Amino acid sequence: MKLHIIIVNYRTAALVVDCLRSLQPEIEAHGNTVVTIVDGASGDDSVAALEVACREADWTWVRVLALDVNGGFAYGNNAGIETALAEADGPEYVWLLNPDTYVRPGALMRLVDFMEARPEVGIAGSRLENPDGSPRFAAFRFASPWSELEASARCGPVSRLLQGQRINPPIRDEAHATDWVSGASLLVRRQVFDDIGMLDAAYFLYYEEADFCLRAARAGWAIWHVPDSRVVHLVGQASGVTGARRNERRRPGYWFASRRRYFHKNHGVWTARAADALWLLGYALWTARRWVTRSPHIDPPRLARDFCRWSLRPGRTS
Repeated sequence: MKLHIIIVNYRTAALVVDCLRSLQPEIEAHGNTVVTIVDGASGDDSVAALEVACREADWTWVRVLALDVNGGFAYGNNAGIETALAEADGPEYVWLLNPDTYVRPGALMRLVDFMEARPEVGIAGSRLENPDGSPRFAAFRFASPWSELEASARCGPVSRLLQGQRINPPIRDEAHATDWVSGASLLVRRQVFDDIGMLDAAYFLYYEEADFCLRAARAGWAIWHVPDSRVVHLVGQASGVTGARRNERRRPGYWFASRRRYFHKNHGVWTARAADALWLLGYALWTARRWVTRSPHIDPPRLARDFCRWSLRPGRTS
């Protein structure tokens, strides 16, 4: 079957080249595979560097698609997906890969083989790892007002009470159905796009894969996590919002805007307001506990203020 891999680049050309090197043996083993690198108007030498690297390595299976604007993760992926699906012999599967990833041997075929054996599965995600092989969260529950309370409170009794609502359940070693999987490595059956359309480009970054999986689930497709497919994710290298240094600078407005869109679009205004209220309640509990115990401040600067600014006053754009 034909496969198309989409990688969205924004000023991360060196990471993309490393990802392509890891993909080379996978593509040679599978065959009939095309990779499209979508450059989101990086404004640096990314396009030239990628074209030179592909020419020197003789990666004839790679295309570089340069966009005029940086519309975000979903926008960039949609540009690549639409190009792939418009071809007369379009792919049966589309694999979305982050630029800050590289794949372990067999990652591609294990995802494809899993999907081939289970026609009811529309989306499958890989196990995400650190470079040392330790696992990262990659399979999640859908967000709810109660999960917002659990996440912001960071309190043992609250977390135990709301264990079933926690977004990131315990990591499992066997393949299993889940609500949604990380967009860092996400294989999509073509029929899913035919049924529900593209990713929602109104999300600039974050929440777009949860939204896409929710739409697919509502259309009757199953979503699975496949740990046999292993992908290393250098978390935060592409966006800087996650990773070891995520708390050194303020969380960007687009994260809050994406969160707000997810709740309003999928659950309505009153559920969104409940989610906001419970997040603020949980954060107040966490702050009070931190003051009492004199624990260090571990959140991004001005997190609560920015939450109110962006989530409760959504008209702001800067």
